[in-house]
Amino acid sequence: MNYSEYDGLALADLVRNRKISPDELLEEAVSRAEKAQARVNCFAALYPDLAREQIAKGGMEGPYAGVPFVTKDLAVGVKGAPLTGGSRAYKDTVATDDTTLTQRYRAAGLVFFGSTTTPEFGLTLTTESTLYGRTRNPWDRTRIAGGSSGGAAAAVASGVLPVAHASDGGGSIRIPAACCGVFGLKPSRGRTPMGPSRTEGWNGLSTVHVVSRTVRDSAALLDLTHGPETGSRYIATPPVRPYLSELDRDPRPLRIALWRTAPNGTKPDADAAAGLDATAKLLERLGHVVVEAGPILNGEALGKAALFTISANIAAQLDEHGEARGRPVGEDEIELITAGMVRLGRTVPMVELAKANNAFITAAIQYEHFLDAGGFDMTLSPTLHRAPDLLGTMALTADPQKMGEAIAGFAPHCAVFNQMGAPAMSVPLHWTAPTPTAPGGLPIGMMFGARFGQEGLLLNLAAQLERAAPWAHRKPPEWVG
Repeated sequence: MNYSEYDGLALADLVRNRKISPDELLEEAVSRAEKAQARVNCFAALYPDLAREQIAKGGMEGPYAGVPFVTKDLAVGVKGAPLTGGSRAYKDTVATDDTTLTQRYRAAGLVFFGSTTTPEFGLTLTTESTLYGRTRNPWDRTRIAGGSSGGAAAAVASGVLPVAHASDGGGSIRIPAACCGVFGLKPSRGRTPMGPSRTEGWNGLSTVHVVSRTVRDSAALLDLTHGPETGSRYIATPPVRPYLSELDRDPRPLRIALWRTAPNGTKPDADAAAGLDATAKLLERLGHVVVEAGPILNGEALGKAALFTISANIAAQLDEHGEARGRPVGEDEIELITAGMVRLGRTVPMVELAKANNAFITAAIQYEHFLDAGGFDMTLSPTLHRAPDLLGTMALTADPQKMGEAIAGFAPHCAVFNQMGAPAMSVPLHWTAPTPTAPGGLPIGMMFGARFGQEGLLLNLAAQLERAAPWAHRKPPEWVG
C-alpha cells in the first residue's frame, strides 16, 4: 500500500475492509512524523503511546475509524497530552480532558498521536517560537510555513498525514495552507466548537477546522464536527445538505468579484498577481463570470480593532493563567512582541473594545451590501500577496516595527473574514517559478470568500477547481513518503 496515495476517508476504507490495521497506519504515520520533524520541525509533541492505548481500547467507529491524526498545540486539548500554546509560560502543561472538538474527532474514529507547532498563542503569520524553534516550509527550508497553523500545514504538505487540525483567528488556517500548497477552509463564526470552557476565541475572531491535501477530507470533517455546543450564544446557519455531498456536482455558473486591493491598500506583487489572473481565467473556462471589483472597507479601523481585541484577550488569558498557578506570568516567560501586546491589552480603554466590535459589524454589513449590489456570489483574492517570506521576518522576537510592516503586506485580505465572521478558503492553485532553494517553486494560494454560512458553496467550487487543476500529486522537496 502506498500510504501517500490515500486521503483520510480512503485510509479509513482500507481499515474498514481489513486491508490494513489501525496499528499499521499509526506506525507509518509516526515514522513519517519523525522524519518530517528532523527536516522541517513541524511537531510540538509526539505521543504514539497514547494512540496505541486508544487503539487497544477498541470500539472505534465512524467514517475515520483508525486514521492517524494530530491537533495543533493551541487551545484544543487531548487528554493526557501536552498543551503549551507555543509558550514557555505553559511549558509543562498537560491537558486534563478532551475539548469538545477533540470529542467529536474521537467520535469520528480519529487516532491522536501528536500535536503540531504554533507561534506563541497563534499571534503571528509564521510558526516560530523560542520554545520549539522554527518550523520550515517543505517547499523551501529557508522560508516560513505560515502561521499560526504552520506545523499542521507542513505536516500535511510533507506527506506525514492527509489531514490535520488547524485554527484561524486572522488567517491561521488559510495562510499556512497557502504557504505549503494544501487546502484550507476557515468556517463561519459559530460553525465549529471552541469549548468546553469557552465557546468563542478572541471575541469571535477565531475558529477551528483542518488543513488537508484534498477537499473531500475538509468537507467530511466539517460534517462530523459542526454544530452547537453547551453554552453557545450563536450558531452558524445550518447547511442545507451534507458538505460532502456538495462535491458530487459542479456548481452553477457563479459571479465572482476579483478583489485585488486589500482593505489596507496593499496590492499583490507580480507573483501573486500572476496567480490571481490565472485563477480568473480558469474560473472563466469553467463557466463562471469574474469581474474586477471589491468592497470599500476601513482597513485602518479594522487593523486597530483586531490589535486591541487580540491584545486584550491575551492579557486576560495570561492573568487567568497566573492566578491558576499561583504566580503571575513574567515577561521573561513570553516573547518580546507578545509582552508588548499584553501591556497594550491591559491598558486598552473599554470604549475601544466597543468600537472594535462595531468596526467588525460594519465591515460585515458593507461586505454583504457589496455582494448584493453587484450580484456576486463570492470574492476572489490572493491568500498571500507575495511568496512565503524568509524565516525570522515575522517572528515574535523580531524588531516590532519591521515585523509589523512585513505582516501588513503579506496576507492582508485574510483577517477581514475573521472580523466579519464569514467563511473563506485558500485553494492551492498557483506556484512561483523555481528558485535555487525552491526547485519546485513556492506555493501561493488563492482565497475565495463567501457570505456568512455558505461553506457549502465554497466547497462546491473547491471540488470543481480540484478536478480542473489538481494539486495533490505535487510533492515538495521535503517529502517524507
